[in-house]
Amino acid sequence: MYVVDFFKRLFRKNNWGVVVYLILNLLLLFLLFGASDVKGFVIVLAIYVGSLAVALSPLGEYILRVQTGSKPITRKEFRDRIDPLFNKVYEKAKAKDPSLPANIRLFINYDESPNAFATGRRTVCVTLGLLALPDEEIEAILAHEFAHLSHKDTDMLLIISVGNLIITCIFVFIRFVSMIVVAMASRRAWIALLFDGMLAGLMWVWTKIGILLVLTSSRNNEFEADKFALEIGYGKQLASALDKLTGYQPSQVGLWRALHSSHPQTHDRIGRLQDLGADYYAKI
Repeated sequence: MYVVDFFKRLFRKNNWGVVVYLILNLLLLFLLFGASDVKGFVIVLAIYVGSLAVALSPLGEYILRVQTGSKPITRKEFRDRIDPLFNKVYEKAKAKDPSLPANIRLFINYDESPNAFATGRRTVCVTLGLLALPDEEIEAILAHEFAHLSHKDTDMLLIISVGNLIITCIFVFIRFVSMIVVAMASRRAWIALLFDGMLAGLMWVWTKIGILLVLTSSRNNEFEADKFALEIGYGKQLASALDKLTGYQPSQVGLWRALHSSHPQTHDRIGRLQDLGADYYAKI
């Protein structure tokens, strides 16, 4: 059932760019692994499908948490501050969508700017800076992130980020072993190994393109997540929090920054919440 739902979501109109990317991704893998016959085609296809299965597994989610700097909350005062708010919103989100997993976990990223992010299928991460906001605004932002898990918006990110990482590692390992078998000491083998390293680097760049494509094509998901937060009672609080977050940028680089680079304009999100009935009106 989950696989069927996944493919239904994949072929939404706003995901067309992602579908094209995945097709090109598979063709690129055929070239990388030199699949020139039916047997090679089947082997590469099996490797690709296997990488996607791992990406959607708990291991894939763990890898994505590492990539985003999401760490367990170890300090007691941090847990005492955020855990009750997280559990309160979790209960409300679960009441609206009973299909939400029962083991969603909360993590922290030590970025000083206030923010949060849902990743994988069972992970919500808050920044250290978010703890400076009032309780009700933290709850509103958490409600927005629970919505992403409810709508399963993060699956594409898992498949591209983690799936391509696994493929790249497999490629490098196979080619490295083959170089040893052939003749690691020969000059030609070293040149081939250097070339393979360049290909792995190009795969890294290609993965970044895929991540940005996913984030750009899923802007509408942000509006849907805002609507979810409003429907469980956090419309006004979320609009207020968004106003405070305007202008903040994650100080860290890499995937964490990319995850926030393609959000819609904050004022558009607030305007949409107001149109949906959020009782929020800022003084200007």
